[in-house]
Amino acid sequence: MISVVKPAFVTLQSHSRGWLFCLAALFLLGSCVRQAPPVQLGGDIMGTTWGVTYIEESSEVSPRQLQDGIEVLLAEVNSSMSTYQADSEISEFNAIETQTWFSSSAEFFAVLKAALDVGQKSNGAYDVTVGALVDLWGFGPGDIIEAPPEHDEIAQLLLRVGQANLRLEDQNRSILKQRDFSVDVSSLAKGYAVDRVAEWLSAQGVRRYMVEIGGEMRLSGLSGRGDPWRIAIEQPMIAERAVAVTLSLTDVAIATSGDYRNYFEVDGRRYSHSIDPRTGYPVRHDLVSVTVMHQSCMMADAWATALTVLGAEEAMMVAQAQGLAVYFIQRLGDEFVHSQTSLFAAYLPPPEF
Repeated sequence: MISVVKPAFVTLQSHSRGWLFCLAALFLLGSCVRQAPPVQLGGDIMGTTWGVTYIEESSEVSPRQLQDGIEVLLAEVNSSMSTYQADSEISEFNAIETQTWFSSSAEFFAVLKAALDVGQKSNGAYDVTVGALVDLWGFGPGDIIEAPPEHDEIAQLLLRVGQANLRLEDQNRSILKQRDFSVDVSSLAKGYAVDRVAEWLSAQGVRRYMVEIGGEMRLSGLSGRGDPWRIAIEQPMIAERAVAVTLSLTDVAIATSGDYRNYFEVDGRRYSHSIDPRTGYPVRHDLVSVTVMHQSCMMADAWATALTVLGAEEAMMVAQAQGLAVYFIQRLGDEFVHSQTSLFAAYLPPPEF
């Protein structure tokens, strides 16, 4: 039986842990006449949910065939990228001894290569060798912690962090771990999976779709109304849900990172899941939501995490320098302050008069 996603409010809960609402697929904003009814597929993967909404323009591939194909594809990605699976490719890599070459799949190699690129361009604010610190802070596959780790523990693991100690050889897709560390690619694996599903759908002749995994999205063509898909960014509030801004999108990917959904609190202090690989500690600043638009959902996913770690001022400078379309929300006291890079302005609705 095909599972059905109800994407009136599709939430994001990936490593970046921002939140998006999809306002398009179910309601289609009621006042418009639907030109084509959407087909909805969905299920569970990577500790979250996935959903595909597409407009059926031919009967060559049935919804059942698409559901089965997507499930096979996502299982493959999970078996490569999941640190929660002991026999996954990433778990096997993390278990090898240092100075040992590891022969990787094309998928794992591509994800690592993209991660290193973002790490270098973000001035070290993004680093996938931070896996042991993610586990130490209770945000990995291990037990949930009830108190922050000791400073000495953090300092010891921080010595093992550094993507400069990860060597990639393109010719034979080999990876060398030059220091004893654990890699964690959960900050871009969901985005990568979104891209894989989107590309697979296109290969099946599906041209109008919205793919979402844990909230990371990629959109193609027009919605069932015959206009762009309508997506809303959530206001970063813990106790309630409200829309910050609504966007009309097509042929683009979108990812959001935030500090307000995945955290733990001790003695009134909140510890976010976003670990700064330069300090070993969760980030503490007023930048609470970062949304990135990109042609690649994997890159949007990674950059959303990197910019969140950087903080508002440096994140804006890096995003502008890298030519990224980014929407920022800061919490200043009891208020939210919104800003965006120059390239993101094209995605915003026109001002109302």
